[in-house]
Amino acid sequence: MVTSMGRDRDFTGAGKALAAPARSVFLNLLMDGTRRPAGELAQWAGVSASTASEHLAVLVDAGLVRCEVRGRFRYYALAGPQVATALEVLGVVAHPAPVTGYRRSRQMQRLAAARFCYDHIAGRLGTCLADAWTRRGWLDDGDSLALTDAGADGLRGVGVDVDRAIRARRPTTRACPDWTERRDHLAGALGAAVGSRFLEAGWVVRHRSGRGLDVTECGHDLVREQWGIDLADQPAPQR
Repeated sequence: MVTSMGRDRDFTGAGKALAAPARSVFLNLLMDGTRRPAGELAQWAGVSASTASEHLAVLVDAGLVRCEVRGRFRYYALAGPQVATALEVLGVVAHPAPVTGYRRSRQMQRLAAARFCYDHIAGRLGTCLADAWTRRGWLDDGDSLALTDAGADGLRGVGVDVDRAIRARRPTTRACPDWTERRDHLAGALGAAVGSRFLEAGWVVRHRSGRGLDVTECGHDLVREQWGIDLADQPAPQR
């Protein structure tokens, strides 16, 4: 008997793939768009190399993660920005992972302050930028955070490759729900261009652990002088 394909989606496969603490650790680590070797992922999750390989195979089969072979090593990354978006949205309704120990607590504070959501800036820095640019009329106050002419000129003024973002095949802008701030940050091709510019200019640097971003002194100066953002004065995210 042949059945037609309905418009509903079967979420059970993805749900099963997510239903293991080690896999949750892996996905959280890969949310910033990095590629990581299996050994590093195993170390962060506190599991053996063989156990990590089994968990990673499940994530690859589910289409959440992709594997790249480089010589004798296997590197893993999220399958694409759409996976990061889905996980970021899911994070809004997911329970926070237990935080134990000073190191873990500092790590979570850093992620909430500034991080990459695949290829665009998230956390307090990301939402503050989106809010400031919306107030200034650079982005429309809507579901897509659409770029205005004034915004294109303004972002070009700080070196963002706006024209390349507009020509990209992916949507130019998109509002991405931020799981720590409970507000939207800017995603899409323009969000990626902003993220690239902030890294290139040294306004943010990846933390040595690879998780979270540190805003540099010149980055603090930029956002304060250009858009009136004082990150030190921002309230803690609502829970």
